[in-house]
Amino acid sequence: MTTGGATPKSTTGSPRFGGVSAHRRRANDVTVASTDSDEHQHPQQQQQQENNNQNINDCIAEAAVDCFSSCTTTTTTTTQNHHHNHNGNVPHRKGSVEVRNYGKLGRSLRRTLLGFLIVVVGFSVFVKFSYMTGGGGLVSEMEEATVSRSWSNAQMLMLRDYKGDVIKAQNVVADVDSFSMPDKILDKSPHNPVPDIWMKPNSSRYYQCIERPQDPTKRKFRTTRYLLVHANGGLNQMRTGICDMVAIAKMMNATLVIPSLDHQSFWTDPSDFKDIFDWRHFIDNLKDDIEVVESLPPKYATIKPFIKAPVSWSKASYYRGEMKALLRKHKVVQFTHSDARLVNNGLPSSYQKLRCRANYEALRYSDEIESLGRKLVDRLRSDGEPFIALHLRYEKDMLAFTGCTHNLTEQESKVLETMRYNVKHWKEKEINGTEKRQEGACPLSPREAAIFLKAMGYPSNTTIYIVAGEIYGNNSMDAFRLEYPNVFSHSTLATPEELLNLSRYQNRLAALDYNVALESDVFAYTYDGNMAKAVQGHRRFEGFRKTINPDRLQFIKLIDLLDAGEISWETFSSQVKLIHKDRVGAPYKRKPGPSPKLEESFYANPFPGCICSRSKNKTVEASPERRPKHGNALRSSEHSCSYTWQRDLEGCPVH
Repeated sequence: MTTGGATPKSTTGSPRFGGVSAHRRRANDVTVASTDSDEHQHPQQQQQQENNNQNINDCIAEAAVDCFSSCTTTTTTTTQNHHHNHNGNVPHRKGSVEVRNYGKLGRSLRRTLLGFLIVVVGFSVFVKFSYMTGGGGLVSEMEEATVSRSWSNAQMLMLRDYKGDVIKAQNVVADVDSFSMPDKILDKSPHNPVPDIWMKPNSSRYYQCIERPQDPTKRKFRTTRYLLVHANGGLNQMRTGICDMVAIAKMMNATLVIPSLDHQSFWTDPSDFKDIFDWRHFIDNLKDDIEVVESLPPKYATIKPFIKAPVSWSKASYYRGEMKALLRKHKVVQFTHSDARLVNNGLPSSYQKLRCRANYEALRYSDEIESLGRKLVDRLRSDGEPFIALHLRYEKDMLAFTGCTHNLTEQESKVLETMRYNVKHWKEKEINGTEKRQEGACPLSPREAAIFLKAMGYPSNTTIYIVAGEIYGNNSMDAFRLEYPNVFSHSTLATPEELLNLSRYQNRLAALDYNVALESDVFAYTYDGNMAKAVQGHRRFEGFRKTINPDRLQFIKLIDLLDAGEISWETFSSQVKLIHKDRVGAPYKRKPGPSPKLEESFYANPFPGCICSRSKNKTVEASPERRPKHGNALRSSEHSCSYTWQRDLEGCPVH
């Protein structure tokens, strides 16, 4: 398995070519002269034999080259040269060893130099032996690659620079840890460019700015008044609501008790805060902002809390005034709802930054969920290729709520209608699904999602992870798998043992999907639900990772024309790409709308508030995504972006 990083390649550097030892390297590449010796000068023969034996010892000491044969040849040919001519002239023989004559140095000088070099070689052998047995520590630049030319077979053997290799390997591992990216994207070169479909907008001008106030006096927040919170809705609705409650506790100067979670929503998940989130990390991470406690102290546990449902989309003045007065009076206040209790815009900067610290730093999922999420990402990238996380919101509850039945059978549509009438807090009962689809207000069907990805240029072998629960409809996924067979989900990618503690709890599975979607190379969503908003906002915060937001209104018009045979595939594909060239997650400032319900959510786009830019120069340059794990400087570019905001679904049980 890989974590998405490039596989380190062996690198040894450029070897130096030479002989087998220091003195032989100097005499390796030149041929010369003679050795004036006499067959009757036995002392010199003995000395020459010793020198040859030393050559053999040098070969053994180096332990790096196959030189025994060359040394043997040296001994044999030299001995032959000493048993023939009385005038001291040695004719050249085939295979004889030829030695450079540096200015015809005298024998004594050559012996002195030879002795010195032998000492150097001996010391080198000692250092090597100490290094290899662990007794001498690291040796800087221990051994450069050497090559010995064997006179018999011209074989070559290179020694590695062990220290250099270790350093290079550590650098590669560090790069992989810092950028959890697949090989295909990391291996970018002029000959292997990253395809446009995996590129993200350049965001080098942007950076996270959620630092705490520098004034330590502003951190004095100890209080004897407590705020209880019931977080309502699905996982992501509760997640953003909890972040609002952290900021509200700061406004009210209240101690926040770890929130309770909704067990009565559509999925009736009994999981508590501690089952999904790392609650100790939550408390510790926020300790410099607000005081968070596990439960009420015994002194206050007997006090009946004052129960209140805060007004939706309220400003800071509401909590600093009316709500803070209630808290002073009753000591313990309980909020029955947490979702959408703060405005998106118009809050002081310190509160906006606190919302982001709570969301992107304090709210971390449990170790079990985090660990399994990393494993699933590794498996999706096991072949070194990038993958798409697709939030295919074609689930039973969403279809029943919206009344969308396109591509479903009459019987399946009837089941959805019955379900909608049975859920009392869903206000809209009579819905024309066909009209709603034409307005772009329905989730894309699996077939529509597959055709959309194909039109955007993603090949059929693309790995796709479905971020959703069970897709509704007996044959709904057939058309999708026909276009993209490499489709996975948490239920097919994880083992039953790994899902043992998660499979019966929809909110825990949603948390698992959240992490995979966050780490995906491309995230695409087919409906503007709470998960889509939460994930795209987090991806913006982490460096504007590529996130595709389909323009459903325009896309439905085009696909209907394609199905009717009124436009060709080439026209259809080019139009889809043109419509979505500025809908891939590049930065733009969140702007206030006519009402909080109709404007962009703060958690879908925390810029401005938690993301800042260094200049006002506008660029639309694209670059491959190389993202850090822990949210270093952001990378993207500002541009204008048209966006049709859908009305938030009141009481919708979306993740």
